[in-house]
Amino acid sequence: MARRFERLAFVASPTEDARQAAATLMRRYDYVPPDEADVVVALGGDGLMLQTLHRFMHAGTPIYGMNRGTVGFLMNEFREDGLIERLENTKRSIIHPLMMEAVDTEGRRHQARALNEVYMLRQTHQTAKLRISIDGHVRLPELIADGVLAATPAGSTAYNLSVGGPILPLNARLLALTPISAFRPRRWHGALLPDYARILIEVLDAAHRPVAAVADHTEFRRVCTVETWLDHATNLTLLHDPGHSLDERILREQFG
Repeated sequence: MARRFERLAFVASPTEDARQAAATLMRRYDYVPPDEADVVVALGGDGLMLQTLHRFMHAGTPIYGMNRGTVGFLMNEFREDGLIERLENTKRSIIHPLMMEAVDTEGRRHQARALNEVYMLRQTHQTAKLRISIDGHVRLPELIADGVLAATPAGSTAYNLSVGGPILPLNARLLALTPISAFRPRRWHGALLPDYARILIEVLDAAHRPVAAVADHTEFRRVCTVETWLDHATNLTLLHDPGHSLDERILREQFG
């Protein structure tokens, strides 16, 4: 009977644990170069998983992570035995990235995608002053804060949760918009937006209060506007062992 995944590839973070795990698996299982694989087995932590998802974003190759890092929220438990059987029994989680378009103070345009979040953060000791519009309508004329963050459901348990944002179920058709250390208005704790919303954030007084924009690990400095929206046309597939799906992990996070 044909297998779901015939051609395996392995990628690993540069840590000793991850490299040793990769070497062990490559001795036990047949493998091909990552660009020829049906499935990529990523060995490391959540940082490696994000890098791997970005690397194969346009290829559509499913990613199966095994934790050889610290937190490993996106990863499965590492075991040497039964890898083929585990892959055959995996459950799929489909996620979509955020698209970010930023314009800097020199008029240059930049694009990047984010799987977790797009955020804006002050570059100096001075707080940022930001104007927020949703689908062409100004919703917050002035936010004085360290910054602001837009998170996907998959990324809602990362930086978004750390700054007090809500955890979103993976299948929720929502985006979280969360302030980072808001000074004014003090009572604004963020918003839940439909996942088709286009978010425009303008930097007020960009010359004297410079702001950086970040999409996952891609940063642009001294931006004056940032627009972000969910890229529904791009599908990324994570594979998880039964009972350890991303849905289940996000649900567990809500109960500590």
